[in-house]
Amino acid sequence: MARNEANRTELVWRPDYPDPRRIPVGERKAMGEAPDVAGFLRWCDACVSALGTAREEIDALNVYPVPDGDTGTNLFLTFEAATAAGRAADTTLDAVVRAFIDGALRGARGNSGVIMAQLLRAAVRTVSTDPAGLNGRTVAAALTGASNAAYAAVGEPVEGTILTVAREAAGAAEAVAARADIADIADAAEVLTAAADAARVALAHTPEQLETLRRAGVVDAGGRGLCVVLDATVRVLTGRWQPGAEPVIGRQHVPTPVVEGDLTADGPAYEVMYLLDADDDRVPALRERLGPLGDSLVVVGGEGLWNVHVHVDDVGAAIEAGIAAGRPHRIAVTHFAEQTARTGRQPVLAGRGVVVMAAGPGLRRLFGEAGAQVVAGGVGHRCSTGEFLDAIRGCRAAEVIVLPNDGDSIAVAEAAAQQARDDGVRVSVIPTRVQVQGLAALAVHEPGRSFDDDVVAMTTAAGHARHGAVTVAARQAMTSAGPCEPGDVLGVVEGDFAVVGDDLHDVADQVVHRLLGGGGELLTLVIGDGAPEGLADRLERRIVDERPEIDVVVYDGGQSRYPLLVAVE
Repeated sequence: MARNEANRTELVWRPDYPDPRRIPVGERKAMGEAPDVAGFLRWCDACVSALGTAREEIDALNVYPVPDGDTGTNLFLTFEAATAAGRAADTTLDAVVRAFIDGALRGARGNSGVIMAQLLRAAVRTVSTDPAGLNGRTVAAALTGASNAAYAAVGEPVEGTILTVAREAAGAAEAVAARADIADIADAAEVLTAAADAARVALAHTPEQLETLRRAGVVDAGGRGLCVVLDATVRVLTGRWQPGAEPVIGRQHVPTPVVEGDLTADGPAYEVMYLLDADDDRVPALRERLGPLGDSLVVVGGEGLWNVHVHVDDVGAAIEAGIAAGRPHRIAVTHFAEQTARTGRQPVLAGRGVVVMAAGPGLRRLFGEAGAQVVAGGVGHRCSTGEFLDAIRGCRAAEVIVLPNDGDSIAVAEAAAQQARDDGVRVSVIPTRVQVQGLAALAVHEPGRSFDDDVVAMTTAAGHARHGAVTVAARQAMTSAGPCEPGDVLGVVEGDFAVVGDDLHDVADQVVHRLLGGGGELLTLVIGDGAPEGLADRLERRIVDERPEIDVVVYDGGQSRYPLLVAVE
């Protein structure tokens, strides 16, 4: 990382990130300036990335209110749905925020996801509409409003949960914001940092407040998820967040909590969720009717659209309550005992499939011809959990191997894999970060092997594929190879921008020879959109003349932004 003094901006190049352009971090806005669309979406991406990284850890902590191990996945999917909706409405900030809030409400999953949707609804609206702009007091007001809204949405609030963590974070924010010198964007960061610190302290005390957590020896899963979001927000606001470089959160290994007894045999057997079109004045009566039916009642929303969540024994009564209030739709019913037994259920399907994310039409055709189920991705389109899940299910196989081929898509693929596992499908995600690693892995795929042996072989092939690329700088920046200007040709070697030049043929030649410097038997060239005519032929002739022992394979990938992708095996 280097500093461009003229622009007073830290610049980081991430060659495995799908959009090879300058990523400014560390630059602070003027005092009281309102957030903009780009900044808001950057925050959305940071939270999705952080929740994706922490997803498995949070799932492992999930013992309350039901030990079904899906809180991390639900929070991730809720935030992903909100972000996708906001990005689709990328016009004015008001439109993006409205779409984000609506997406969170419609996409909320599980008890914690519904509460998170309400927290986001209150907090984001406050920050985006405050005429004073983004300052310490605005942040404190947003957190306090979010906490109050979440408590109000829950039928019987329980301490030692995400609600407690949200309240303590808001209290710390208010304490710092009350100081007379709080006024500018730097102090907004200070307020939010204090809130995040307080949230972590509150999380550590949740086992003292909730007996279920104490017996299991874990902290609250929903509260942990809120801490992840607050920490990611601090990194964005202080300029420390970089796409594709999400730090590992928590422990590498999370022990499985020990939950005494069964799935609360005397508790409700079903989780019921639905969206409800209803006038706001009909909701109090709905809460009163649902409350006696069970527990974990959460009703969030407003302005005619609500998300209803409750644990009950009488599913019909819960749905009838919704009908009495308005029009329920997207009704989802989960039988807890069946859900917890899924991991031991034998899949009905047979065979093995492979799901691959491909970044260009040629690559999509290439992977498809090799028998893979293809998810279309690339620059400008971040694949969703739903797209990966549809592809996994589209394999109609008992075993599926997923190749995300992009650093930012690994967590998304993992979330989809977890949902597929709940359906009885055995899924393994190989963390391929670039397209050519996917090619190398798929080349050694052998369905006749055992599943574990096939995964090991494909993982080894992907890991041994040294990779590089050539792209063109879109903006002025500082790279590890020195400064570059718009139009300069940039060479990537093993994830680092190692060459800056003015001739694409010359830079491509340098990239290839640097990769071959470590030896190799097979050179793969994937030609992308914008590559000059004859690029592959010229490189191939030179390699054949200089290194006749090396086999050269050329594919027309059609990927954007990268005229050339290279792999050496």
